[in-house]
Amino acid sequence: MAIGLYACKQQPGTGSGATPVAGATKTGTAQPAKSSGAKATGTKTGGAKTTAARGGGATDPASGLRWIDAAELPAEARTTLQLIDRGGPYPYDKDGATFGNFEGILPQQPRGYYKEYTVKTPGEGDRGARRIVTGNNDKEFFWTPDHYASFARIRR
Repeated sequence: MAIGLYACKQQPGTGSGATPVAGATKTGTAQPAKSSGAKATGTKTGGAKTTAARGGGATDPASGLRWIDAAELPAEARTTLQLIDRGGPYPYDKDGATFGNFEGILPQQPRGYYKEYTVKTPGEGDRGARRIVTGNNDKEFFWTPDHYASFARIRR
C-alpha cells in the first residue's frame, strides 16, 4: 500500500515500514529512477496490455517517451490511424479537435499543434479512455490507453 510518496512495508524487527518509493523526494515530487530499466506493465481500459509510457526500452529523444510500434497497438487504434491517414470520416464529433496537453506529458508546443482522435473501446457506451494524439499536422503520433495519464510515441 502506498501513502503519499512512501510505500508501507513492514521490516522484520522494526516498528515502522515506511520506505521511500523509487524516485520519490522529500519535497513531494517524483524524479525518474536512475538506470533501473524496469518496466511498469498493466492492463488498461479495453483490456490492452500496455507498458508505462516512460518505462524502459527505446525512447524517443524528442519527447522522452518510449516508442511503440503501430503493429503493437490494439486493432481499433490501427483503424484510427488509417482514418487519420485518409482524413476521415471520423466516428466521433470531437475527433480532430485540439488537444491542449494540459497534463504536460507531451513536449510543449503552441496551442493547436496537437489534435486528438478517439480509439473505440469494445464494450464502452461512450468514447472510452483510449486516444491517439497527433502533432505537427498529423506527422507525429502518440498513444494513450488511459485518457492522457501516460503516452507512448507511435513508430510507423
